[in-house]
Amino acid sequence: MDIKILPLEEGELKEIPNVNLGFGRHMTNRMFTQKYTPERGWHEATIGPYRPICLDPATVVFHYAQEIFEGTKAYRRPDGHINIFRTWENMKRFNASARRMAMPVVDEEEHLAAIIQLISLDHEWVPSRPGTSLYIRPVMLATEVALGVHSSREYLHFVILSPVGAYFKEGFSPVSVYIEHNYRRAAKGGTGAAKTGGNYAASLLVGEQARARGYSQVLWLDAAEGRYIEEVGAMNICFVYDGKHVVTPPLTGSILPGVTRDSVITLARDLGYTVSEEMIDVYQMLADVESGKITEAFGCGTAAVIAPVGKFGYRDKEYPVNNFEVGPVSRHLYQELTDIQYGRIKDRFNWTYLIEANGAGGR
Repeated sequence: MDIKILPLEEGELKEIPNVNLGFGRHMTNRMFTQKYTPERGWHEATIGPYRPICLDPATVVFHYAQEIFEGTKAYRRPDGHINIFRTWENMKRFNASARRMAMPVVDEEEHLAAIIQLISLDHEWVPSRPGTSLYIRPVMLATEVALGVHSSREYLHFVILSPVGAYFKEGFSPVSVYIEHNYRRAAKGGTGAAKTGGNYAASLLVGEQARARGYSQVLWLDAAEGRYIEEVGAMNICFVYDGKHVVTPPLTGSILPGVTRDSVITLARDLGYTVSEEMIDVYQMLADVESGKITEAFGCGTAAVIAPVGKFGYRDKEYPVNNFEVGPVSRHLYQELTDIQYGRIKDRFNWTYLIEANGAGGR
């Protein structure tokens, strides 16, 4: 890909935040953009200043929600260089989402190369404090100006970067999860396996209701029977039985195929745990929590990495997990995974790609 690099004016340079990063509140100086039309394909690949996007009120994305996005991260290594973690898998999932939403695919290698170049230019924004990282958000949206239900003929693809701290205010501490029994997030055959904004919009009402009850996240059940566990709003979900066996729901088509989920499965087996993908009945799961058969539960996703669950809430009852403490399996997996991501230990799975921070940013 021939990417045009636009210089930044003095007034476009922002101060790099060092503390109180939060999650997704600060954006770096630059962004990547390219456009698509049937006649020209992808074109006008550019890295330029981070700036607003101007769209006509009749743009297709506003009316028919034809939009996808991704989330991956870059990590500051102890030697000062930068690791990206399995970002090529996110590129594959980006294209899978595009196909489901009737959108054009991008060249995965060129998409990855654009992200690497963007990070190289804004490398000083990759934070170095413990637990921090640079969040990478690729997006594609429909930009044709026309009303009437149809897939767009024109698209914008862009990538923005954001230095972030912990996704949950608790950090690596147990979170509370509410199991929703009225609403459903996604059905088989729908768009549940695509990373599209509409899936998240459908979860917002229940998320607000859960927070009003004192819960951090919502655990969704299947749409057909309202009985089988699927995923948490921002993460996939795993359960630990008897301190040694990890169980997670299978990818049935209504669950997002998480890159962190796949990493946890591989890593857990490598560390000597047994892992299985099984349909999990919510009533049996809660009974196993009460009996102590389930010794831990945790969510896993790019934003939170691994989030131990301290309690579930279902209807009007609470179910504490492991006395609301971080369990040994969750801690073991979190430590190993983050050590690989940050380059503190050898990457025996070839999951990381090194970006040298050699001062090549500038203007």
